[in-house]
Amino acid sequence: MENRANEIRVHARATGLVQGVGYRYFVFNTAQKLNLSGWVRNCVDGSVEVEAQGRRADIAQFLTQLKLGPRWAQVSGVNAQSIELHHGGDADEFHVKPDYRV
Repeated sequence: MENRANEIRVHARATGLVQGVGYRYFVFNTAQKLNLSGWVRNCVDGSVEVEAQGRRADIAQFLTQLKLGPRWAQVSGVNAQSIELHHGGDADEFHVKPDYRV
């Protein structure tokens, strides 16, 4: 990511029928197309958790896509909030994390 002045990072949680329908890989592919960094994972409560970082306009488009989801998903909501930017390490990659289990 080149110009970090126009970047934001969001934490989001998608609810509804979002597991077992290819939602994480939809999120991954969408993030790749928009050149975003971050991660996605399933949560034990049936939701999907996402952190993504990139240009403001790309993040806005990403969040719109999260609300739509893949063909078989039934997204009932996406709650997103801005968080602190992440620098270093895997800051330029997007990946699927293992499921979150308590």
